[in-house]
Amino acid sequence: MTEPLPVDRPADPTVFAEERKAEIARLVVERGKVTVAALSSRFGVSGATVRSYLRDLQQQGLLLRTHGGAIRDTKTGQEYPFAQREVQNLAAKQSIAAAAVNLVDDGDRIILDTGTTALELARLLGRKRDLVVVTNDLKIAWLLEEASGTEIILLGGPLRKGFHCTLPASGEGLFKQLSADKAFMAANSFDPDRGATTPDIHQAAAKRAMMAAAEKVVLLCDQSKLGRVSFAQFATLDQIDTLVTDGLPDDWAARLEDTGVEVLVAGR
Repeated sequence: MTEPLPVDRPADPTVFAEERKAEIARLVVERGKVTVAALSSRFGVSGATVRSYLRDLQQQGLLLRTHGGAIRDTKTGQEYPFAQREVQNLAAKQSIAAAAVNLVDDGDRIILDTGTTALELARLLGRKRDLVVVTNDLKIAWLLEEASGTEIILLGGPLRKGFHCTLPASGEGLFKQLSADKAFMAANSFDPDRGATTPDIHQAAAKRAMMAAAEKVVLLCDQSKLGRVSFAQFATLDQIDTLVTDGLPDDWAARLEDTGVEVLVAGR
């Protein structure tokens, strides 16, 4: 049985609606489902207000409304907006970032893909010196803006609303001029047969261009994404040098290493 939600500052006028919505999105990811009655009690607002929040969140693709509440949307291959992905498997992403930062050397020129795991890696880059970081992720660029000794190159292009990133052109232009040491890439799904995949074909094209500009490709992928396949492939096994994850099926390690993919399991 799901534990009741703790009551949070009932009827506090200083808590904005957007704050409540963000908390509801987090609770749905964490618990799998929530009820109108529990949310009404938690926030000290009416059931009608809660239902309006749930309608807004469903329109943003953050949950599915049900009779009396809402549940997590688990549609296969779905790409969740940043606000929801940011709270999913956070401990695993932080563990992966802690392992991946050891692959970054002082003086490196790196490409950092968009994504919540890449954002956790960016939080750790302040300990490195003389870095050049190329990224299309607005949050990563903002986070590293104040990092001393780090040069930031933000890739331009159409903005993916809700994902805090741009879609840089994958053909001629800046990518053809870059020569990076390492590219740290994120994936929505990873499978040995289908490689690394993402739901958006334009995002896949941008990822392929990033990888082509780097000497070494590192894939950051928590185990919840393993064994799954999304719509658009952006990397086959022979294009990945290192996989950093928080767990791996028993029969995967030897298979990946036989194809030349180095496997780093965080915490080991």
